Amino acid sequence: MKFKKVLALALAGTMCLAAFAGCSKKNESTSGDGTKADEKITATIKVWSPAEDQAASNGEWLQTRCEAFKAEHPNWDLTFVYEVCGEDKAAETITTDPASAADVFMFANDQINKLIDADALAKLGGTTADYVKSTNSEAIVNSVTVDGAIYGVPYTTNTWFMYYNTSIFSEDDIKSLDTMLSKAKVSFPLTNSWYIASFYAANGCTLFEDGTNEEAGIDFSGDKAVAVTDYLVDLVANPNFMNEENGCGIAGLKDGSVGAMFSGSWDASNVRDALGENFGAVELPSISINGADKQMYSFAGSKALGVNRNTEYPEIAVALALWLGNAESQQSRYEARGVVPCNTELLQSDAVKSDALVIAQNNTFDKTSIMQPFVKAMDNYWGAAENMGKALVAGTVTHENSASETEVMNTAMNTSAVQ
Repeated sequence: MKFKKVLALALAGTMCLAAFAGCSKKNESTSGDGTKADEKITATIKVWSPAEDQAASNGEWLQTRCEAFKAEHPNWDLTFVYEVCGEDKAAETITTDPASAADVFMFANDQINKLIDADALAKLGGTTADYVKSTNSEAIVNSVTVDGAIYGVPYTTNTWFMYYNTSIFSEDDIKSLDTMLSKAKVSFPLTNSWYIASFYAANGCTLFEDGTNEEAGIDFSGDKAVAVTDYLVDLVANPNFMNEENGCGIAGLKDGSVGAMFSGSWDASNVRDALGENFGAVELPSISINGADKQMYSFAGSKALGVNRNTEYPEIAVALALWLGNAESQQSRYEARGVVPCNTELLQSDAVKSDALVIAQNNTFDKTSIMQPFVKAMDNYWGAAENMGKALVAGTVTHENSASETEVMNTAMNTSAVQ
C-alpha cells in the first residue's frame, strides 16, 4: 500500500520545520533554526524505543526506518545510536539526566507533564504540528496537547481491551463479564492500577471530572464506589476468576484452561499464537452492579514520538520524530509488530479496518474508554489503586469492611505522597 501523499507531507515537514522549542526560554517554540535541507551536517542521533522495535524477529523496524530516513537526507551524515527504553519508562529515565538522554524517544502521553517539567520535551510547531492535527482524530491530538501546544507525534492509541476464545464464548456472551464468568475462566490484572479503575468508572466514579479539572480531584467515594468494591469482593471469590500475573492468561488461552483475558495490542501476537483460528478481540464488556448493567471503561491515551529539548540537532531530531511517526512508518510497524496505527488514512485501508485487533482497539478507544488524566495529582492514584487490588486478591477486603476500605482508598487518591 502506498502513501505518497502522506509521505510527501512528512518530507515537507522535515524541510520546512517550524518545529522546535527554543533554548532561550523554557518550552518557547521557534520557527526553524536556520538549518537548510542541503546543508552538510555530521551528527550522531540517539534514539530510544522498546526492545521489540529493535528485535531481529520484527525486522529491526527501528534501524530499518532510521536508515531509510538517512537515505532521504544524503547531505546529513548521520550516525544512529539505538538504546532500549519502553514508552512507559520514558519519563523516569529521561528526567534523571535530560542532557544525555536520547534525541528522539517514544513515550506514553500521560508522562507529558513530567517531561515538560523536567525541561526534557520539545514543543512542536509549524508543519510538524500541522501534520499531527491533519492525520489524527481530535481525541488523539488532544492527548499530546498541553496549553494549546503539541508535544509529540502520535503513532498509536494506548488502551486495553478483551481477548477471548471464540469457540468458548458467543458474540452475546462477550457483552457481559458476568455471563462469561458463568461459562469459563477469565484472567484480569486486578492488582494493576491501570486496569482496576475500569470497574469504578463503570459505576460513575470519576477522575478530575473529565480528566482535566485537577481541583475536582478523584471521586471514588460513597455508595457508588462501595458497590464496586463489593462487586470485586465477589469477583475474586468466583472460581472462574484469575488474577493476571506472570503471563498466566496467555498460558491459559494456549492450553484451554482460560477463555478470556484483558490486555492490549502488545500481546496480540502471543494471543494469536495461543488461540489460532479461535482468536477473538473486542471492546470491554459490561458488569452487573446491584442488578443493573454497567459498562466498563478502560483508560485510554496515545503513544508518541518525542524530541528532547536538549538535543544538539533540533531540526534533524524533529524531522526524524516526524518520519518515525508518519503513515509509512505506522504501516510498517503494524506489519512488523501489530502496533495499531492511529493515522486516519491508514485506518480506512481495507487491510487495517478489517483486522479484529484494530477493530477492538478502536472500538474500545471510541466507545468503552475514558481519557487517562495526565494532571499532576494523578500521581496519587496509582499506589492507592494498586493497594486496593492487592488487598482484594489477598482477601483482606471483605463485604464487612468494604465501605471503610473504599474510603481509605479514596482518601489516599486525593492526598499527595509528598507533604
